[in-house]
Amino acid sequence: MTHTPPPLGRLHDIGGGRRLMLHHSGAEGPNHSGAEGPTVVFLAGVGLMSLDYLNIHNRVAELTTSVLYDRGGNGWSYSVELPRTAAEVTDELRELLHTAGVPGPYLLIGHSLGGAYARHYARRFPDEVAGLLLLDPFHEDMAARVPRQARERLDEMLDQMGKQELAEPTPEQMEQSRAQLVQHFAAWPEPVREPLVERHLATWRAASRENQNLYDKVAAEFRSAPATPDVPLIVLTAMGHDATQAHLWPAELLREINEGKRALHAEVAAESSRGEQRILDDAGHGWLHEERADAVIQAVNDLFSMVG
Repeated sequence: MTHTPPPLGRLHDIGGGRRLMLHHSGAEGPNHSGAEGPTVVFLAGVGLMSLDYLNIHNRVAELTTSVLYDRGGNGWSYSVELPRTAAEVTDELRELLHTAGVPGPYLLIGHSLGGAYARHYARRFPDEVAGLLLLDPFHEDMAARVPRQARERLDEMLDQMGKQELAEPTPEQMEQSRAQLVQHFAAWPEPVREPLVERHLATWRAASRENQNLYDKVAAEFRSAPATPDVPLIVLTAMGHDATQAHLWPAELLREINEGKRALHAEVAAESSRGEQRILDDAGHGWLHEERADAVIQAVNDLFSMVG
């Protein structure tokens, strides 16, 4: 992985040659509603990185201190052998927050696999977590609960990824990807846009590697973890169109997958007496934090009121 300095934030040395990118902004203290807001920490989904959440981060930072970071092997952080365990990921985040002097307790906002890591962090370090906002989170039983046809196809994809290195894209494919990314990040601040595009192009292999132990080893970790603490918890379930998901699955099969996901997310919300599931029919999995930023901000404010 080529190392270039991040356009925002800085690298923090947490020992053992590990340097993790962290960016924070916003004032500590009361949020706009007058309640004391805990520090918000975003945990990215697979294939995404810290600054993909910059726009929603900036809105949260108007309320309280907000933190973006790249886990090892992702974004601007240090290279690491992938895949890793959930314990390694959550231990590393804890070390980073303590090293960087980020005050707790934390409201963890986790997206996709980042949502599963956020839930795992809360289960392992409950005294450090004030609340959870899970954005269409991965669930350890997701693969077991999908239709058989989806499970078989998923097994095939994972088997292929484990047996062969992904082919190097052609220059034409790279330029096509660059053009798509430039268009996608058009709403991001200009100083961030180009570095973010280039970082995605430089680190695109990480997503496939991070997924390789997800449905066996990492899922087993999640199943054996302690119970979720009884903290304020909101799960946002994306049931709208998602271009990536629509490309992977036939329409009827995707409908069944989403219905299974809805049920699993309801179970996650029920893990806390203050848990709630909110269905977003007009947002897809990958970019719900952009497509329904209003729903994310509303959930943050509602969690702040419950924490207070």
